[in-house]
Amino acid sequence: MDVFLSPTAWLIALGIFAARTVNIALDTLRFMFTIRGKRGMSWVLGFLESVLFVVIIGQVLNNLSNPLNIIGYAAGFATGTVLGMAIEKRLAIGYTHFSIISRSHSTEIADALRGEGYGVTEIPARGRESNFMLVDCHVRRKQSDEVEALALKIDPDAFITAEEVTPRRSGIWRP
Repeated sequence: MDVFLSPTAWLIALGIFAARTVNIALDTLRFMFTIRGKRGMSWVLGFLESVLFVVIIGQVLNNLSNPLNIIGYAAGFATGTVLGMAIEKRLAIGYTHFSIISRSHSTEIADALRGEGYGVTEIPARGRESNFMLVDCHVRRKQSDEVEALALKIDPDAFITAEEVTPRRSGIWRP
């Protein structure tokens, strides 16, 4: 197959790969913005994504005899998904709700979080074996790693759950 030896065929396939990677990264980000209610950003990303898709698919369909184009398209899709996830994680848009359970250090964890400026609620709770305080804390996603590290520094055996939340009313939010 001559196509594998042609520099032009490789360049076109590489271009398809790069464009498809960007296209799918934008798609992943658009989806994340959409579920967080960011309409304006979702619209812009959706527009750009659609334009790229039409250009890319046109290139692939115009030369189906070049398997490199199909490989570039598929590899760009896969790579774009991972790239979009990495970008979204780095942006860390949104909020996280933490529930922290420590058998004997809940109050210390709550005090340490308050000392760092986080809003914390302590809730009396009863488990199978004992009573304890449930530490409830809502933070910006960018601060999630810091909150988890602080809790684990005080009690490495703490049971921690985290979930994304959509705040409906104001509370104490660390800037």
